[in-house]
Amino acid sequence: MAGIRLQPEDPDASQARPPASSDLISDDDRSVAADSWSIKSDYGSTLDDEQRHADASEALSVANFRAASDYSSDKEEPDAEAVQSMLGFQSYWDAQYADELTNFREHGHAGEVWFGADVMEVVASWTKSLCGEFCQGHLSNHVDDSNCESVGQLEKEPFNWSVLDIGTGNGLLLQELAKQGFSDLTGTDYSEGAIDLARSLAHRDGFTNIKFLVDDILETKLDRKFQLLVDKGTLDAIGLHPDGPVKRIMYWDSVSSLVAPGGLLVITSCNSTKDELVQEVDAFNQRRNSPSQELGASGDQEVNRDPPLFRYVDHVRSYPTFMFGGSVGSRVATVAFQRN
Repeated sequence: MAGIRLQPEDPDASQARPPASSDLISDDDRSVAADSWSIKSDYGSTLDDEQRHADASEALSVANFRAASDYSSDKEEPDAEAVQSMLGFQSYWDAQYADELTNFREHGHAGEVWFGADVMEVVASWTKSLCGEFCQGHLSNHVDDSNCESVGQLEKEPFNWSVLDIGTGNGLLLQELAKQGFSDLTGTDYSEGAIDLARSLAHRDGFTNIKFLVDDILETKLDRKFQLLVDKGTLDAIGLHPDGPVKRIMYWDSVSSLVAPGGLLVITSCNSTKDELVQEVDAFNQRRNSPSQELGASGDQEVNRDPPLFRYVDHVRSYPTFMFGGSVGSRVATVAFQRN
């Protein structure tokens, strides 16, 4: 589902001088891509691991999705006929954040706030309230206690939760979460320019406790589990790559390894509705159980199904809505899932 284009929070950010590098996408190409799509996201990812790419492609064929394209790396230039996919390439975001970092150093501008400052503030405040409801027992906790011994139960106070923002971009969402009281904050992005900008802004604004790391969510090197994982636009950007369906499968495999049992995943998207995100999670849960189901179908052994790894919890209901074709929708969706 194509989203509605959101205006940048900082109009001056788009006037920065482009970095003089022949390896970056040209200004004309970047302008066409940005004007052709609503999504202005913080993240894409690479596909350097051939085995994981093959595994995801096989899962796609089983699920009757479209086949993956011939692209195997974000380092490659996109097909000219697939302008919409440019926002799924690392080269686009490297150029974008090179511009914004230059603008910050020369003029002090923070850069664009993807989806707008209002959405960012809603995400931060709503997430804090949701975590508080879990801590106070107002929301049921469908967690298999046998899985919690290695990572511990959720902290009684949400402010003590460990938080990871994947595709953090300029890191402003983490600053908003810090204002809400969260203190154990980490942001990752595969663009070094984004991390340089996020660190610079956090230092300037007095949020020196936020940690920023260069890391690709699809090939993450993180070995820690987090009690709260937030994604604002990352899954959107991943889906804009020509290999989007393959990458989205890899995304869920990686995310499931980073969220602690009982922890929460909060996704904000302008390219997927709440129902579409729930359906995607359901498909991931079914794919995880498919090997055991196949064993049961081929033999007489009893099949012990694992519980769904992620379950829908809640979604933001305060975003403005519009009517189209007899259906009510919103240009942005924020949905929370709990990991079992």
